[in-house]
Amino acid sequence: MARSLRNKDYLKPKEVAGLLRVEPGTIRLWTQDGRLRATTTAGGHRRFSYHDVEMFAREHDIELPAQSGDALRVLVVDDDKRVARMVKNMLLAEDPDLQIEIAYDGFAAGQSVEKFQPHVIILDLIMPGVDGFQLCKTLKDDPATVGVRIIAITGDPDPKSARKIVRLGAELCLAKPLKKQSLLDAVGL
Repeated sequence: MARSLRNKDYLKPKEVAGLLRVEPGTIRLWTQDGRLRATTTAGGHRRFSYHDVEMFAREHDIELPAQSGDALRVLVVDDDKRVARMVKNMLLAEDPDLQIEIAYDGFAAGQSVEKFQPHVIILDLIMPGVDGFQLCKTLKDDPATVGVRIIAITGDPDPKSARKIVRLGAELCLAKPLKKQSLLDAVGL
């Protein structure tokens, strides 16, 4: 994805959101705040140069997808094997070029992070042993993994848990059963 977008004359907000792995609304806010440079078309639409997006990502420690055209790497961490496979299948149905690995507990996830080096982790909060809260804190405290995007998921959508995981560094917390479009939007697909 990054290679083809790099060669375009301009990028649309949805393309920039995909590169930075955030929702398009976040791009709008960053542009309005003056943090992300954009031009405006005669019709009032925002357009971005790849160079400006690349500079923004560098300044904010956001890893862009590999320049070689490598696929987005996603690690799914959930002790419920059925849910983990469902998440994998939802993502692959949208983008068959994704690289996806699954870990069924927090310890295995830690090992996968080192080997697989995911761009995004979809992380269940409640697991035996190392739970999602501990794993998120560990990843966000480590300079080598602080830039990995974390999307939390939970079968117990308690607002306190959602606030806690976001404070620890996750972007958001989605309730199970997952809605496909919410998951795709969160990942940036």
